Amino acid sequence: MIKIMKIGEVAPEEIFARAEPKVDVESIVAGIIADVKANGDKALYAYAKKFDKADLKSLRVSEEELQEAFESVEPEFLDVLKEAAENIRAFHSRQVRSSFLINDKPGIVMGQKIIPMDRVGIYVPGGTAAYPSTVLMDSIPAKIAGCGEVVMVTPPGPDGCVNPVILAAAKLAGIDKIFKVGGAQAVAALAYGTESIPRVDKIVGPGNAFVAEAKKQVFGKVSIDMIAGPSEILVVADGASDAAHVAADLLSQAEHDKLASAVLVTDSEELAKAVQTEIEKQAAMLEREEIARASIDNNGKIIVAKDLKQAIDVANEIAPEHLELCVDNPFDYLDQIRHAGSVFLGRNCPEALGDYLGGPNHTLPTSGAARFSSPLSVDDFIKKTQYTYYTKEAFTAVAEDIALFARKEGLTGHAKSALIRITEGKEE
Repeated sequence: MIKIMKIGEVAPEEIFARAEPKVDVESIVAGIIADVKANGDKALYAYAKKFDKADLKSLRVSEEELQEAFESVEPEFLDVLKEAAENIRAFHSRQVRSSFLINDKPGIVMGQKIIPMDRVGIYVPGGTAAYPSTVLMDSIPAKIAGCGEVVMVTPPGPDGCVNPVILAAAKLAGIDKIFKVGGAQAVAALAYGTESIPRVDKIVGPGNAFVAEAKKQVFGKVSIDMIAGPSEILVVADGASDAAHVAADLLSQAEHDKLASAVLVTDSEELAKAVQTEIEKQAAMLEREEIARASIDNNGKIIVAKDLKQAIDVANEIAPEHLELCVDNPFDYLDQIRHAGSVFLGRNCPEALGDYLGGPNHTLPTSGAARFSSPLSVDDFIKKTQYTYYTKEAFTAVAEDIALFARKEGLTGHAKSALIRITEGKEE
């Protein structure tokens, strides 16, 4: 049963604390990465057989497989996928940056170029659930950014096929290449390249502890979006909130993973008790009851605050991945939220809306990283190059200043590099 406690009974860093995996993830992942670097496709075929129970004939999803999967998905769901894709494009199109040039001083030109990445990799989890939403959320911003090639990796089933809804979403998003590879081995393949899978410049997308560790280990060889932990939701709710709605929202994240965390912070002891009861009733009706139950029992919490201000202070301290404000006039509180991955405002905006259809991205910082990082966006798929131009006259005017600055740092070679251009051989 989910625990009820009051402010002061638990430290903020313990609110989203969760049990760590008992296996030695770091060394296992290091071994997999080394194997893929050394043996390429051969290692990937072996891991598909070992972990996915799939005897693959080819790593790449063919155009025929892609089309067949697309045609197998019911039209009603395709319409929903198209609606979601349209909303995601509309939101992320507003994030596009422009290059700029400054030429407001005589003889000086400087600027910044926005350059899309050449090739990016999208990791889409498989296993206990299929996530076509992740396909759309992670690939559409890359396409909007103008990346040259978007490559997707995702685990196959034992039949050697990828879930059709994942492939349908990939086709709608315009992903260029799709490979039947999952786990740490997929991350390694994207980072280093194999005979079949091209090396990418950046890897994005969520995954289990092995995928997260692999992204951590290849960072530096490639860029990554973030080291994402298990899913989190924090609901700030006042006494007028519907206990059944709040319980359902908490369980929506608890069913993701046994390590997921669902937390309610409320100013109402009555609501706290009602939500506790409601969670017990609703959890028993979930298809993924075992997962949700483990999450709620081990990581779930209901915290009673003295008022909404204190509740929001707790939320800012925790910096949750998802934050729901189930209160009257939620926009009155929006500016008080400093640290959250994504905020859902009001009583009619469950986090599930953001997972699928709303438009803002659902790939979000976890484990308190919302204090310093942001949701996945178009910015993740670009890089910036700056440039500078000075005429001889413009440089001459500042050469002595540069030399002075250089000497203060003890770098006389820098000073020489500046002064030699204005007076050949001038003594420093």
